[in-house]
Amino acid sequence: MASYVNNLRLLEIAQGAESGTWGTKTNLNLELIGEALGFGTEALSDASTHTTTVLDGGADPARGIYQIYTGSLSQACTITIAPDDMKRVHIIKNGTSGSQNILIKQGSGGGAAVTIPPGDTKVVSLDGGGSSAIVTDVFASLSVVDLKVQDDLTLSSDSAVVTFGADGDTTLTHTDGTGLTLNSTNKLTFGDAASFIHQSADGVLTVDGEATIDLNASTAVLVSHDLKLNSDGAILGFGVDNEVTLTHVHNAGLILGGTAPSLTIGDAGEEDTKLVFDGNAQDFYVGLDDSADDLVIGKGSAVGTTPALSIDENLLVTISDDILVTDRAYGGALEAENDGSFNLAEGNDFSCTTAGSTEITFTNAKAGQSGNIKFVQSGGHTVTANALVAINADALSTLATTGTYHLAYFCTADSGNDTILVSVSGILT
Repeated sequence: MASYVNNLRLLEIAQGAESGTWGTKTNLNLELIGEALGFGTEALSDASTHTTTVLDGGADPARGIYQIYTGSLSQACTITIAPDDMKRVHIIKNGTSGSQNILIKQGSGGGAAVTIPPGDTKVVSLDGGGSSAIVTDVFASLSVVDLKVQDDLTLSSDSAVVTFGADGDTTLTHTDGTGLTLNSTNKLTFGDAASFIHQSADGVLTVDGEATIDLNASTAVLVSHDLKLNSDGAILGFGVDNEVTLTHVHNAGLILGGTAPSLTIGDAGEEDTKLVFDGNAQDFYVGLDDSADDLVIGKGSAVGTTPALSIDENLLVTISDDILVTDRAYGGALEAENDGSFNLAEGNDFSCTTAGSTEITFTNAKAGQSGNIKFVQSGGHTVTANALVAINADALSTLATTGTYHLAYFCTADSGNDTILVSVSGILT
């Protein structure tokens, strides 16, 4: 009696059977073997289940080793390949539309199935185990010496791991929704082993460029936290040719270098700017009080509070408290005013050597200003005083006598008669 119990469902002729047709039956079997080495297609209806049965002893696309399933699906479809005692290796492509998976199983029971996503192809084996038959993904764990992929390579499972090395010491792991993780302190190197990126310690990312790391961005390079230069003598360069530099000096500070370097605080906005010296017990500042157009030196950190010294736009200097001079104070060389007219805008201390009749007078006086005059009477010249000057008449007449005198003056007001008080010493030489 003929049977079809083989894995290709070919006719097996019983002993002494098929007399006169043996050649025809054998030729058909040979054709079906050829069919098994080819491929077939089968269209699926839009259903959750489908059964593909390999026809006994007759032509059937399902016999092909390569099977393409087509059709449009709105749901996943479980395909059962029958008979359930057939042991086969199939190459199966999910050629359906609708973005649905197909599941390949064998037998009516709960044996393992293989899922094939839309557009994908898998090699599966059917174990022919009857109702509990198992379908296995042949390439689920594939070992090859060299693998060449001519187009995209997709790792479609979350947490997929790519392992490198004979002992698997380096791995690249996918984290769903996050990215890829290089394990341990392993490095991603560029060019050679001296240029790399890696996690050198927990929470520490090290970027080593061997000689130079070139960061280039069309707008900005952003650093979200501290930026530390860990080498003594570190240099920050500014400009295309680094014409301005800021250099660290170990245990000393920073040096601004370049050709005529300058440091500008502020951007011409209507706002105070300042340099604060943050002390342990007391702070001090040097700043611009923009509302008053004054340069201020003071105590604290807020410009304008507790000022010690202010310079206005006219270079008028205001000192807000006492001045303590621990060494001598002097005004430099005496201003020579030999005509007897003393311009108090030029200084406080003067000299005068008469060359003829002389009137003592002052210009540009400021209330509170005081000073000294070395007065040399060179030859009995007449000496008078302007109405601004309050001076003793006898002292004034004394100045007509040849000799050297010391005059001291004090301004009681900016202007007005008798507002500049002058005293005269006796003749000194």
